[in-house]
Amino acid sequence: MLRVGIDVGGTFIKAGVVDEGYTILHKISVPTGGDADFEALVKNIARAGELAVQEAGAQWKDVSSVGIGIPGLLNPRTGVVVLAPNLGGGWRDIPFLETVQKLLPVPVYVGNDANCAVVGETLAGAAKGNENVVMLTLGTGVGGGVVTDGKLFVGGRGLGAELGHMVLQMEGAPCGCGLNGCTEAYCSVTSLVKQTRRAMELDQKSAMHAYAKEAGLVDGRTAFECSKMGDKAALFVVENYCRYLANAIGSLVTVFRPDVVLIGGGLSNQREYLMDKLNALLPRFVFASEVIGVPPIRRATLGNDAGTIGAAFLDIM
Repeated sequence: MLRVGIDVGGTFIKAGVVDEGYTILHKISVPTGGDADFEALVKNIARAGELAVQEAGAQWKDVSSVGIGIPGLLNPRTGVVVLAPNLGGGWRDIPFLETVQKLLPVPVYVGNDANCAVVGETLAGAAKGNENVVMLTLGTGVGGGVVTDGKLFVGGRGLGAELGHMVLQMEGAPCGCGLNGCTEAYCSVTSLVKQTRRAMELDQKSAMHAYAKEAGLVDGRTAFECSKMGDKAALFVVENYCRYLANAIGSLVTVFRPDVVLIGGGLSNQREYLMDKLNALLPRFVFASEVIGVPPIRRATLGNDAGTIGAAFLDIM
């Protein structure tokens, strides 16, 4: 039997037909329709699944289930989206599963998009073969997911595992969630860009100025690429950023004791330059690391496909 995985983003809906070997046979991407009301947006999501099946040359009788990843807080058991600020002008307490199930002829499962990503990487990606996994996705914010003993950890009412909002610094930098000192406020790419801009203001001779001018912007690559050239200001930004991130990972390791930690998102494209730094720093932030040891930190490998594959297999995790 085939499965359909749908990864809903603020801009695009990605849908894929996936076989039992975790291979995406066909995938499509359609605009989310961010300004659409709830009913219209749900129809767009269902239509994306239908198009993926049709274009794959399959029929619904070949499909066992549909899984959908949503960027927000939701209860996977009831299918109620508690909060999704980036969808349809902001969703609150929306009966999503009940509504979308009426539009699709097979059983539907729903989950948080970051949770779908860690499921995908655990089944078919960089964490394949491991039963205890922590994943952080570094982008505009910090997403995350946890697998323990081969099962997705979602917490009470499915609203837990918001790893980006673990407090890293008491009364620290303001976070977009309204709290202060969250991991997201220090370890997101948004935060990295802020740190980079501050360092550039303090050092007008930094190579980061020329790099940003040529690139046309300051982004998550600016400090990293210039640090590879030996630029002192860039090195300071990178080392400081990596300490924050390793500290956050260390707390998660102490709590969950995963077999492996995965880093996803655009910043993971720094590959071993980032991973080597984090692996070197991690032991100092993990309780009893000298006795128990620490897990390796690896780059997630599935990219955008992780959410599609993970959504398709939500029912088994």
